[in-house]
Amino acid sequence: ASSPDDEWPEAEKAEKLARGAALKWASGVFYCPEKLEGLGQYRSRETQRNSSIQSRLKSTVQSYLEGVSAGLEQLRSAAQEVQSVCQDLGAARWALLDSADRFQGLQQMRALMAEHVQLASVVQVLPQLFSVHEVFSHTLQLLRGQHLLEAHAELMMMEHLRDDILSQLHLRGLSGAQATVLSYFGGLQELNESLAKQLWDIVGSSLQLVREDPVLFVTAVRIIEREEKIDDTLLLEATFLPPGRPKGWRQKFYHVLQETITGAHFHAARMDAEGPGLARHLAALQKDIVSELRVVKDLMVQCVPAHYNILSVCTATYHQALTSHLQDILREDLDKQALFLLLEWALRVYHSPEMMGHPDLLPEVDVSALGPLMSPELVELTERKYVVKVKASVLVWMQRTLEVEFKEWFREEEPEMDHQGFFQSALPVIVMQMLNENIQVASLITDSLQQKVYNMALEELEAFLGRLREALVQCGKEHQKDRTVPKYYVSYLLAMLNNNLALSSSVSSLHPDTAHREVPTSLRAALDRTQKKACQLLLEELLLDLQPLCLQLPSRKWLSGSQLVSSMCEVIDKYAKDFSRVKKPIFTLLLTESELLVASQYLRALMQKKMVCKSEEERGQLCDRLLQDATQLRELFCGLGLDRSQQSLEAVFALRELICLKDPALLSLEVLGFITKYPDVSDEHISTLLDLRGDVSKEVRHMVLEMMAQHPQVLPESYRPIFSTILVPAPELPFCLRKGKCA
Repeated sequence: ASSPDDEWPEAEKAEKLARGAALKWASGVFYCPEKLEGLGQYRSRETQRNSSIQSRLKSTVQSYLEGVSAGLEQLRSAAQEVQSVCQDLGAARWALLDSADRFQGLQQMRALMAEHVQLASVVQVLPQLFSVHEVFSHTLQLLRGQHLLEAHAELMMMEHLRDDILSQLHLRGLSGAQATVLSYFGGLQELNESLAKQLWDIVGSSLQLVREDPVLFVTAVRIIEREEKIDDTLLLEATFLPPGRPKGWRQKFYHVLQETITGAHFHAARMDAEGPGLARHLAALQKDIVSELRVVKDLMVQCVPAHYNILSVCTATYHQALTSHLQDILREDLDKQALFLLLEWALRVYHSPEMMGHPDLLPEVDVSALGPLMSPELVELTERKYVVKVKASVLVWMQRTLEVEFKEWFREEEPEMDHQGFFQSALPVIVMQMLNENIQVASLITDSLQQKVYNMALEELEAFLGRLREALVQCGKEHQKDRTVPKYYVSYLLAMLNNNLALSSSVSSLHPDTAHREVPTSLRAALDRTQKKACQLLLEELLLDLQPLCLQLPSRKWLSGSQLVSSMCEVIDKYAKDFSRVKKPIFTLLLTESELLVASQYLRALMQKKMVCKSEEERGQLCDRLLQDATQLRELFCGLGLDRSQQSLEAVFALRELICLKDPALLSLEVLGFITKYPDVSDEHISTLLDLRGDVSKEVRHMVLEMMAQHPQVLPESYRPIFSTILVPAPELPFCLRKGKCA
């Protein structure tokens, strides 16, 4: 047998540890002799503590043992009860097995009971079934008398009876009998259709009814709501859905109301798409829509449940219908007035206080969340169409204006003058007013349309200036055929220069933005070309009067002191007086170009090889004549207001120095100075001038030309060409038999 120490090794180990700890404590406490006096106290205290611990241990063990005893007793009792239940269940099982044959009779009783319940239900509804056709007739009479609520109540009763029978048949799987029931209740379909027709007629006249007699409309809404509740109930049960359900009459209500609104205003016969007809149509739409929305807001809203959102539905209907209607109208070939009306109406009038922003409609009516009436793409397309139409109109108008202007050039009286005495016509005022009016009209719509019309206006003005130049050329050709036609040819050319200046100064005012009033380069170039063409025609006219005089020089008669240049001065002075009818910048330009023309014609005449000085005396006469002529012409132009520094006649004075030079050997140096001052002088020009002297040898000529070859000249940017426009006659061929053909 094993010892207790072997059975409880943990207890032995604990006891050893306790003893070791006690010895350690005792050796520490009683190490000093003076502490041995308290040994009795320590023994007494430890004895009491041990007694207390033993007492608690005994109490705990006792309590544990009592619990174990109670648990064992409960287990013993439970085992007895389980055994008793098993015995009772076995007895019940044997009793049920003995009674199984008796339950077969109860099944037959159950079937009879179910049949009895069915027969009882049928007997209960037999009076209603027999009265169905009578109810149908009564309901039909109620409908004809517009007693809609009573008729609908009877209709619901009949539908409930039919649906209950069909549901029972469905639950019992007797689907074959459903056709018989539906046939018996066939009149319900006719009643439903009759009621629905009256309801939708009422809804179609709702805007009028709510103003005159809202009772019918309210009745229709109540019936619709009844049907909606029945639909919702049947859909929630989801066991059996009777035929014709769900009716969806609320959605049909919305559909009929929308169709009524759309049909009343937007499905009319083909309207007049021209400006006046379209304006009347849009004004009528504006008036009717505002009026009807007032009725909806003030009256109809009170006749329907709040969840109908009837005002929002009607507003969205009008908005969507208008959107489609405008798109349909824009598919037509509209004129510019109609396009403008549509843009103005859609972008300005529609949102204004005169229509959807009317004080009577705010704040309940809000179309801002419905999107634009015309999409940005449609607005852009319509604006382009409008610009095309305006462009065509402007083109026709400008063409007529030009035709009138062209006819005025051939009048038997001078053009009109402004308060300063300058020639002018109504052309620039008409053109600028027309363009400006179109730009201002476009500004009433959008900035983008205004910019498009502005760009179009500049393009058309540029094209008009091109046609104006062509008209000037045509007028010039007519004048070349007969210089008496037009009678006041020069005056009208001067008026055209003033007109061109007026257009040039006014075109910047067309731009809608005052900060960006820059004239495009192409238009500025067109204005410059028109001005140059008119100046060219004037100078050609001056040239025609000067040419007969220029053909008479140089000659010996001219050398001897004729009045040739005095006659030229008279012609120039006459034209200068005409030129005074144009404004200063153009007058100065004409004076400058006229002086250049006179100088070049004078020099050209000298270089036609008509005369060669035969002696030194003749050269002296030539120098004197050149000095007198150049001085007289220079003083004339100075008197007219052209400064000497701006004159090209200085070339005549410089050329005179070449003629007056006594020693031909010094010509190289003199010519070098001449070509430096006038770099467009060619070898042919210098050679012709040397021929005019009549005393230049071949060696000197060769030396001069060689010097020119060694000193090629480059034309400065600001240099005004004089000699490059003068052609020198080709030298005569030595073996030519018939001089005329050689030329």
